[in-house]
Amino acid sequence: MDVQELVAIEEIKQLKARYFRLMDQGRWEEFAEVFSEDCEQSWQAAPGAHPAGGKGRDAVVDYIRTSLTDMRSTHHGHMPEIEITSPTTAVGVWALFDYCSADGEVVFNGAGYYRDDYVKRDGRWLIHRTQLEAEPF
Repeated sequence: MDVQELVAIEEIKQLKARYFRLMDQGRWEEFAEVFSEDCEQSWQAAPGAHPAGGKGRDAVVDYIRTSLTDMRSTHHGHMPEIEITSPTTAVGVWALFDYCSADGEVVFNGAGYYRDDYVKRDGRWLIHRTQLEAEPF
């Protein structure tokens, strides 16, 4: 692994950290900027829920925003496994723990794994595809 790959891995870690923080803060315009315009998403969003997906930045952000409406959320991504597959592409797996509440009551408390594809466009890493496989507690 060379220095350029290490820099790319760190940039992707920072990207995913922004993803979690901006989602939890409900800063949706900034949140949209972590995705490529042609991104895709697939989520098993809650226990027993059918997987939900979306294509395109607006659809993905809208789904996530709608999913978290009227909730407070805390998402923690851990133990990233990131592989640079070319100068402009990478893949990653992240362990997840999340906690969502509304009116002081727990709505969802779970864990799972994100499987992401990343692209580098105009000098910036972006999330191109994200898939969440949830494992509820």
